[in-house]
Amino acid sequence: MICCLNPECHQPLNHDSNKFCQACSTPLVPLLINRFRVLRVLSNEGGFGKTYLAEDTHKLNETCVIKQLAPKQQGSWAFKKAIELFEEEAKRLQDLGEHPQIPTLFAYFEENNFLYLVQQFIAGENLLNELEQSGEYNESQIRELLLDLLPPLKFVHERNVIHRDIKPENIMRRKSDGRLVLIDFGASKQLTVTVHTQIGTQIGSQGYSPLEQIKGGEAYPASDLFALGATCFHLLTGVQPFDLWAENGYAWVNDWRQYLPSSVSGRLGEVLDKLLKIDIQERYQSADEVINDLSPKPPTPVVPPTIPVPPQRTVLPIPKRQVTPPQPQFKQPVALTQLIKTGKFRNWLLGVLLLGLIGIEIYSYTRYGFSANPIFLIDSFPSSFFLEKNLKRYFNSVFSVAISADGKTLASGGYQTIKLWNLATGEEIRTLKGHSGSVYSIAISADGKTLVSGSYDNTIKLWNLATGEEIRTLKGHSDSVLSVAISADGKTLVSGSYDNTIKLWNLAIGEEIRTLKGHSDLVRSVAISADGKMLVSGGYQTIKLWNLATGEEIRTLKGHSDLVLSVAISADGKTLVSGSLDNTIKLWNLATGEEIRTLKGHSYSVNSVAISADGKTLVSGSDDKTIKIWRVAP
Repeated sequence: MICCLNPECHQPLNHDSNKFCQACSTPLVPLLINRFRVLRVLSNEGGFGKTYLAEDTHKLNETCVIKQLAPKQQGSWAFKKAIELFEEEAKRLQDLGEHPQIPTLFAYFEENNFLYLVQQFIAGENLLNELEQSGEYNESQIRELLLDLLPPLKFVHERNVIHRDIKPENIMRRKSDGRLVLIDFGASKQLTVTVHTQIGTQIGSQGYSPLEQIKGGEAYPASDLFALGATCFHLLTGVQPFDLWAENGYAWVNDWRQYLPSSVSGRLGEVLDKLLKIDIQERYQSADEVINDLSPKPPTPVVPPTIPVPPQRTVLPIPKRQVTPPQPQFKQPVALTQLIKTGKFRNWLLGVLLLGLIGIEIYSYTRYGFSANPIFLIDSFPSSFFLEKNLKRYFNSVFSVAISADGKTLASGGYQTIKLWNLATGEEIRTLKGHSGSVYSIAISADGKTLVSGSYDNTIKLWNLATGEEIRTLKGHSDSVLSVAISADGKTLVSGSYDNTIKLWNLAIGEEIRTLKGHSDLVRSVAISADGKMLVSGGYQTIKLWNLATGEEIRTLKGHSDLVLSVAISADGKTLVSGSLDNTIKLWNLATGEEIRTLKGHSYSVNSVAISADGKTLVSGSDDKTIKIWRVAP
């Protein structure tokens, strides 16, 4: 077989006799630079090229890996940056490939306007695949990992190179000897993240990369050591650091032990504590420091006393001080910390939700990701509220909640699971499993029969709410599904995604109706008007209004200076409310698209907005840990 080298070809394998690709008609190249025979695609780098498995005909057909750089927008900043990073990766591999736990560079060349980098093939599995196949690591395995990986990392740092993207996917276990190999030192994959998020020149993986790297673009040996600590945490717990980082930034590193399936020894715990320090000055500064703390300490030699022993004297015993053992501490939900004092507080956010406020989302999106709270049930009458019950806490974070129209069932989405609760008693009914990533959004149909979930795994799942059985999985988005909404008649499902698109689906049969394109960035929020005629979507600085029946864009509303996190439509269909990362709430005339007013009062992002059924009360929830109630003037 011969492999087509067109990076956009979806069926690249061809018979050896073919001169042109049977799928895309591109001329086929039997040997790159008359040396390398490409066998098949290993991975797609998201528009910047592909990674191929190949044979080196100059080395008795030795297997190798070829990375291709082929960005679409040639001449752009992205193209120039891609070339720069690709060349950097080649230079790094050339300098570092002499180490047995780092792939060797075989060649670097240009052909047919594409750049190619050829490196040693490592037969084995990356640690993420190993985790998925064999389960969480134990303490002994983590110690072995650290002691095996720290020496090559020291080798890298001593040559003034920072990897900047250490995570389980970039660590291979070599099949021949079981040793760990550090891979992916550069360009195209990292640049894909940079361009996708449109955040300057950020390089790294969110959740694994430390604050100084994500926020300031700076990286040091201590930065790689933080990523190594986050990798160990992931392998110990099975919990992805991205999901915790998305919940509430870097707060998770302060209490990472709560996610452990079993405790670790004091020594390893202290090492992980120091690897995961947010402040770089408090973190390990070199691989040698970590190795030293992991290595067994030799016993301290006993030195006989060389000074005269003083005369014995009577010493009165010191009475033992009574120490009260520390009581377990339970973190209050972030959005309510300033409200909960002695168990009595006002909480309009959930209170009015139970009274019938529409479209409220309890999970949030901060400047660094999602945040979420434990689930609480509150008295539904809007006077002095008190905490009625605290539902059983998730092992992981709660990202989304929804309540059935009859008020009997609460659904909550977390890491790979959805839980159903009896709203009256607070008892868990069942757990729905099927997603392979966090469940970011949930919606329940008006008839209470169907639950819809959107996930980090790029899929949407439909569930029978009564039985908990999965009905079907909808695939179509190429990135995380951040928001879902169901029309009042239960016929149409709408989903918004990190892939910048909105998709409309026939809920009854699960078929895609159409895809709406218009947003230049992720679609964070969607809402459907009560009459089912209009769809509203929130993206970066813009809100778009769409004709739900035809999919035509009606208009674009501009006014926010950052991502629109939440949208809600009044029951009469006249007013739209939007909350944003720019800390403001805006009210819009839906008929004309004109901005009515801007509400300022929150000091951080406005994550959730809702309007009461009579249209007189607006509620907003924010990362400033407050809930605000606004009276809508007639």
